[in-house]
Amino acid sequence: MAFLRKVLLAVFVFGFAFSVANAKDYSHLDPGKVVPARALSQAVAYLKKYGSGFNNDDYMVVIDYRQHSSKKRFYLVNLRTGGVERYVTAHGSGSDRNNDGYADKFSNASGSNATSVGFFRTMGTYSGKWGYSLRLQGLSSTNSNAYSRAIVIHGASYVSQNGHAGRSWGCPALDLNVSASVITRIKNGALIYAWSGQ
Repeated sequence: MAFLRKVLLAVFVFGFAFSVANAKDYSHLDPGKVVPARALSQAVAYLKKYGSGFNNDDYMVVIDYRQHSSKKRFYLVNLRTGGVERYVTAHGSGSDRNNDGYADKFSNASGSNATSVGFFRTMGTYSGKWGYSLRLQGLSSTNSNAYSRAIVIHGASYVSQNGHAGRSWGCPALDLNVSASVITRIKNGALIYAWSGQ
């Protein structure tokens, strides 16, 4: 009985030490406070809860679709250093029917050409119509059809770091000059949080 107690105590102590050692601390993220605080907090909470499902622990992305499409609203967060890079990204034509640069409607429906919000996991890359592209898996009820809708990250000639982004068919397209670098860093299991104030 005493031996069993010692074994159980050893297992408990080891398990506790292991969990503490592997507990992620994200307090160093975004020292410049450029990412919307609520969106970043929600993304971090999701990562803490479901982190084992994300193989890429170097980066995550927050996209703030409340902002105009000319703004650098795609936030690439380095989970190791805490640093943040910002990029212009497109939204879907179905989310911006009057083409004023603001996404005001979001959809998970096929054929909507609209942007979907919620949590995504990045998958593998492929070469498509727009070249080097990155598949996404929707993890929320608001984006669960992302894969079947072919909602992907790709470069596009209608997106520029220095101006108004054109509209996509729902994809968070990036400037062709930066898309390959971003995709390479976030592929294979990074968290993306597409946020519209929810």
